[in-house]
Amino acid sequence: MEIDSLKYPIGLVQIPENITSKNIEIWISDIERFPQELEFLVKDLSDNQLDTVYREKGWTVRQVIHHCYDSHHNSYTRFKWALTEDNPTIKAYFEERWAELEDSKSAPISLSIDALKSLHSKWVYFLRGLTEKDLLKTFVHPSGNSVKTLKENIGIYAWHCQHHYAHIEQLIKRKGWQ
Repeated sequence: MEIDSLKYPIGLVQIPENITSKNIEIWISDIERFPQELEFLVKDLSDNQLDTVYREKGWTVRQVIHHCYDSHHNSYTRFKWALTEDNPTIKAYFEERWAELEDSKSAPISLSIDALKSLHSKWVYFLRGLTEKDLLKTFVHPSGNSVKTLKENIGIYAWHCQHHYAHIEQLIKRKGWQ
């Protein structure tokens, strides 16, 4: 397998120019299902398997799981900022540095899976209550100063769920851990 297919197993994120209510409904459903699907995927992995990188120079399964919580927690906060401030510039974080912190490298995955379940339940409740006007609210990401609407970000995070799920799923298949 070439590095791009290992790094981007479902391809790069692609958000349609015209985002429909059906797109949003599907994306929110993806976000809603992710914690349970992730938990089911990794439930039988040993600590040794959790500490296996999904690709050369990539993160371990454990780091990927903890990264998902860190990333989604940050995203939820960004959504709140976008709704309560006028086009705020959000706080970025160095995800690669966070992944090297001790909790990301060694904490039980149940901590992040349980946190994802709670966070996603609240996030989905929040997302389903957004109006069309709310979905058009924006924030600015400081790296490149790109402006994103909330509706675009719902799609980005639905992709993010599938992206990291696929990293782990493909590793499990490649290693014959099923």
